[in-house]
Order: sequence, then C-alpha cells, then structure tokens
Amino acid sequence: MDKPAPVHSLEALDVQSAMDLQQHPMVVIDAEYRIVAANRAYRECYGVSEEDLVGRRCHQVSHHSDIPCHENGEDCPHQTVFRNGEPHEVRHVHYDPVGNAEHVRIRGHVLRDLRGQRFLAEEIIHLPREQREISCTDMRMVGRSPAFLRCLHHIEMAARTDASILLWGESGVGKELAASAVHQFSARADKPLITVDCTTLPEHLFESEFLGHERGAYTGCIGRKIGLFESADGGTLFLDEVGELPLPVQAKLLRVLETGAFRRLGGAELLHANVRIIAASNRNLREMVAERTFREDLYYRLAAINIDLPPLRERREDIPGIARVLLERIGREWGGQWQLSAEAERRLCAYNFPGNVRELRNILQKAVALADGPLILPEHIHFLQSSPPSHPPEEKMAAPTRPISFSGRRGRPANLLELLSTFQGNRRQVAEHLGVTERTVYRWLHQN
Repeated sequence: MDKPAPVHSLEALDVQSAMDLQQHPMVVIDAEYRIVAANRAYRECYGVSEEDLVGRRCHQVSHHSDIPCHENGEDCPHQTVFRNGEPHEVRHVHYDPVGNAEHVRIRGHVLRDLRGQRFLAEEIIHLPREQREISCTDMRMVGRSPAFLRCLHHIEMAARTDASILLWGESGVGKELAASAVHQFSARADKPLITVDCTTLPEHLFESEFLGHERGAYTGCIGRKIGLFESADGGTLFLDEVGELPLPVQAKLLRVLETGAFRRLGGAELLHANVRIIAASNRNLREMVAERTFREDLYYRLAAINIDLPPLRERREDIPGIARVLLERIGREWGGQWQLSAEAERRLCAYNFPGNVRELRNILQKAVALADGPLILPEHIHFLQSSPPSHPPEEKMAAPTRPISFSGRRGRPANLLELLSTFQGNRRQVAEHLGVTERTVYRWLHQN
C-alpha cells in the first residue's frame, strides 16, 4: 500500500515570496507604525530598496509627517486593524519619495505571526486619473484634506450599492457635484443623470413634469411628454433640495419611488422605470419629520445611506486648490487668466465662508473684475462680513457673525426682510446668499 503523501505545514512559508505575488504595492506594519516588510511591487513602484523602508514609520514614508495620519484627522487603517482586527479601506493622499501627491486607495488587513502577534498588511491601489478629480461639466470636486477624503470615500463606497442616498450639507458645499460623483462611480455611469430642482416643482405640475403626460391630457396639450422619472430609467435621479417639496407632492413622490411604477398624466398604461435616487437638502429632514413638515416614510425611503458634506471652513487646506479650479472656469468664461497672490490666498484661507464654495466663487468673480492684471491681490478680496476672522486658519472657526435663522414656515428665513434691505432689494443676490433659487425667495415674500 502506498504511503499517504506528507502533509506540509505552512509554518515555513516565505511571507516575502507570498507578498511579492501581489500585483499592488504592499507593506507590512507593526503596532508601533514601523514598516517591517515591503513587496516587490512597492519597491519597483517607488524606486526604493527594502533597506530604505524597513524600520521607518509608515506615516513618515507615506505622508512625510512625523505624526500618525489619524492625529491629523484622517481615517487610519492602522487604528482599525489594531483595535478590532477588522479589514478597513480608505482613500488617502500619499506622497512619493520626491514629494508628488497622489490619490490612493488603502486596503488594510490583519496579519499574524506564529506567536499570534498582530501586524497590518496594507495594500496600496493607485486610482485611475479620472477618479482623482470628479468632474461635473466644467467643475470638479478637488481636495486633499482629511474631511474631504473621508467624504469622497463614503461617496465611492455608497456608489457601489444601488441604495438611495441622502446628501446633507450647508448651502453652497457642492451637493450637485457630490451627486454627480456618486453617479460616475456607480454601475449606472453610462446612463442618464437627471436633476430635479424641487424648489420649482409645485403640486399642480408634479404629474406633468415628473411623470410626463399623454397627448390631450389637458387643454392645449398637443403631444406626449416623457417625464423626469422616466427619463432617468436605468440611471440616477437627483432630487435637489427635497425638503422644499409640499406635503401633497411628497405623498405622490413616495408612491412612485416605492414601486417604480407610474402612469403618465392622461395615460392608462402602467409603466416602470429602474431609477437610483439621490436626494439632497440643506435642511435637517429629521427635524422636519418631528415637525410634521416632511413625511417620515419618505425620509426613510430616501435616507438608506446618509452622507454629510463638510463645509469649507472644515477643509481650509482645500481652499487654494478649489480657488484655482474656479479661476480656471472664470478664465474660460470671461476670456483671461488670473491667479491669487500669496497674500490673497492667505486672506481667503482665514475666512469663515458661511456661503461655502458658492460664496468663494462669487468672491473670486468680484476680485477678477477689480484686478488690474492677472494677479489678484489682497485688496481685491471682499467679503460679505466686514472682515475675515483674526485667528489662525488651523483653529476651529466660530459660526458666521450673521447666522441665517429659519422660522417654521416652510423654511423662510426669519431675517429675510433684513437681508433684502442689506442687498438693496435684489432678490437674486439674496437667493445666492441663502443658497436657494430666486423663485424660492419670491415665494417666501408672498407667504401669508
């Protein structure tokens, strides 16, 4: 009888050889943040030897920082793996040996030696160029601050699912750009992204605009119209400022979203559309649910995943990069090229930006108009507030000196008339300051 083949133990497995089989750069890190091994892909990618890496702290190599990344506010795989042994995936900005910044995805896994000692095996995935900056027409989501990278990571993770997403953020933070990013990261990227401005969707037009209509559905209707919901079939429907919808419209919307089934106005045929929903609001929908101004069942239908978008004051290190993108856009529209002086850039970075990116754009447009040449100086920067905060940019900023307070009447600001006086009766400027449409301001003014 043949003897059974011997069972080979994995105890003598060469870990370095196993790591070298990985196609992505990988390092192994101990509990004290020290790199103990690096695979061939890492060494070749960054042009370093193992002697250059082993024994160095991971944050010194990847971030060129003397403190761990979590102490700078970043989501750190090292913390998660050594705390609970669970895998963890994040997006980071790393720096190569010559200081070039690069967006990477980090996958951290627990690795144990024969004594049970825990290590972090960290896989580094370089993102394709189109995923480093998310485009929306001629604007982009840009940044490398911890707050921005956490938000972008949540967007990417949510985009992998087909669940509905609720984006919350102050006026002007870029909710439409975030919705576009979700769509671009999703499996529906080659299908339509349809945006619905809920501030312009009154009850009597809901069926016609949202669901469409058949010929003869009402007096003067001479043809079929495909509604917004049907137009988004296979793709994404973005409900911007969903908190502005009247309660009767909320009920009609819920029925459509629950089943995906609908009839065009004046039609008998039951139609279906496969649509992914992204909703956004600058108002606290939970509070609106408690106040019975927003349907609870609709809230839970929209908020399968919640993503909070950080205000500009919480990502100050991104202001110079965002300003450059905005100045590029202004240059294309106005026919010229402008850049910030170092002093003007510092002045911007010290400001609180209650209006966020939208306010930054308006400030830059005015600065360009005032500048005598291509260089924007500090005296060209004018804020709505009388002066920028005097404390350093790295400190936590206080609330704006003139906060916007909302009454319970469908979100109308309590200081609306005061704002109209400040802007000399210009409804458009008031709307831009509040982050709403001019039509919404008009409606507020005519409320009883």
